[in-house]
Amino acid sequence: MIIKKQIFGSLWIVVLLMLVACNKGAQTAVTAPEVDIAALPDTVDVQTVSKIWEQPGVLLLDVREPWEYDEGHIPGVILIPMNEVPHRLNEIPTDQEVIVTCRSGNRSGQITDLLRQQGYTNVHNMAGGIVAWEAAGLPVER
Repeated sequence: MIIKKQIFGSLWIVVLLMLVACNKGAQTAVTAPEVDIAALPDTVDVQTVSKIWEQPGVLLLDVREPWEYDEGHIPGVILIPMNEVPHRLNEIPTDQEVIVTCRSGNRSGQITDLLRQQGYTNVHNMAGGIVAWEAAGLPVER
């Protein structure tokens, strides 16, 4: 009888220790840090863009051709083809963070540079473009 009590007591202690260990792990779970939109670098990766693209104060600008856009684009993105940007600057806000994207990041990099030359301080190039966005499994409208 004493042995049964010792075994039962030992098992009870083991179960309690396991519960405490599981609960402690749940309390110390790490959450993803928030993205500081005001401190975005000149070039941002698709993971960062995916966290902020739907927030107020952020505008995604796609500079591909309409036929490319029709093949697949980020939901809610604004299309202004690269060759039209210089004539449509009034459509690009100066009071929001503007993230420019294209197919792979080349054209958007050129437009980001052009906008900075025009005095924009809030523009960022999305590295890898829609190719990287799709490869990351992020949403695309067709």
